[in-house]
Amino acid sequence: MSEIIVRHAEPDDAAALHQMYSQPETYSDTLQLPYPSLQRWQEKLKNTPDGQHMLVACINGQIVGQCFVALNTPARRRHTATFGLGVDVRHRGKGVAKAMMTAIVDLCDSWLQVDRIELTVYADNQAAIALYEKFGFVTEGRGVRFGVRNGVQVDALFMARLKD
Repeated sequence: MSEIIVRHAEPDDAAALHQMYSQPETYSDTLQLPYPSLQRWQEKLKNTPDGQHMLVACINGQIVGQCFVALNTPARRRHTATFGLGVDVRHRGKGVAKAMMTAIVDLCDSWLQVDRIELTVYADNQAAIALYEKFGFVTEGRGVRFGVRNGVQVDALFMARLKD
């Protein structure tokens, strides 16, 4: 099996991320809308806001996953962060999400002074929930009819991990 390399996202990654998030299986598991524009990805990578860290996962130099960590900026929430991730449908089940989760947790625990990592995940995304639980995330609540996916309102779980 090829090694998974997680690195900082660069502006030249826009086309690969545009292609990945054009996959119905990828955008359906996120809050991304279908039909993303290449220009939007170019702008996201060129103008990443302060406090946000965008990473990509690569196998043999090909981008197979993307994640971001966003620090909360209000003074009373600076110890917290949230994140999102997506994996190319052709590379699921290969440890890509696990590699990105390892990077996210290390970045938060060792470098960003984050004590609480939060996330929102569709309640029927069992594979993602199982992965998050392996990293110490626990369900704190449920958002009923939280988001729309393929014309249907679906529930989401609110999960968090506290640093020991």
